[in-house]
Amino acid sequence: MTDRKRKKQPQSQSLEIVLPATSANLGPAFDAAALAFSMFLKVRAKPTNEFSVKARGRDSEICSQIENHLILTTYREVLQSDKKPAQPLALRIDNQIPIGKGCGSSAAARLAGIALAVHFGRLRWTDSRIVYEAARREHHPDNAAACWMGGLAIARISAGGEMQMAHVRPKGKWPLLFAVPHESLATEDARRVLPNQYSRADAVANIQNSMLLLTAFLQGRKDLLASALEDRIHQPYRASLCPLLPALQKLTGTRGILGSALSGAGPSVLVFLDPKSNANQASQRVRDHLRAHGLNPELIQTEITARGASQRIR
Repeated sequence: MTDRKRKKQPQSQSLEIVLPATSANLGPAFDAAALAFSMFLKVRAKPTNEFSVKARGRDSEICSQIENHLILTTYREVLQSDKKPAQPLALRIDNQIPIGKGCGSSAAARLAGIALAVHFGRLRWTDSRIVYEAARREHHPDNAAACWMGGLAIARISAGGEMQMAHVRPKGKWPLLFAVPHESLATEDARRVLPNQYSRADAVANIQNSMLLLTAFLQGRKDLLASALEDRIHQPYRASLCPLLPALQKLTGTRGILGSALSGAGPSVLVFLDPKSNANQASQRVRDHLRAHGLNPELIQTEITARGASQRIR
């Protein structure tokens, strides 16, 4: 998606927006990179006389609660900060993204709210401004960039407040398996267990592994993945809160399993599958292994998607 300004559109038109789920951190790329994958939040908004929400799909009860609704709250915040009136909207939501499980649900919701504000408030914002506004509220520029742009995104907010991001399309096929536990984990709790300082050795190891990880995606080097996913900054400290992670890391390098990484701050875990192996058989091996460890998460087969946010005016 290029960095462009949106054309003004008639306010009476409805807007349909589709945004992908994302997985941030990717082992060593802590707070720097994220992947978009093929599970989506779909929102259709139509101007009306009062706000309303109807939702279906995953976590539909949460998505349909109009009080403190993250999409509508963000929509109102953006328009208020720009001194624009908030046109009441009727939302129709179809959600595939697990909420509160480290799969980028809040980044997708924030971006949906901002996109609605840009459209109905007739704001002429660039892609960088849209992602910046989501990242500023989320404190996660990596998730916001990947959700808006698709593929692999590397992002940061500079010391001067500038949104800097790059978009990469990983080479080859990258089948994924998400292990999603039934319990959620607040990002604040996952942050609380991290130390304030790290050794030089840990910092250098993560920089090296991050470079290997980027090379693996750019060149389709699946052989680099097992070592490239090694992390010393956040995963060792979060393992006690996310028992799926140490259990799944034991499968790295076994038949059909390239490696695993915590998805965002957890508790879900992203498993990279070998595209040369049978995905269903690999998933069953993962399920059997986890059950042997007393763990029974939901397992979702998906893949990296180059598709970022898409909008359609109806």
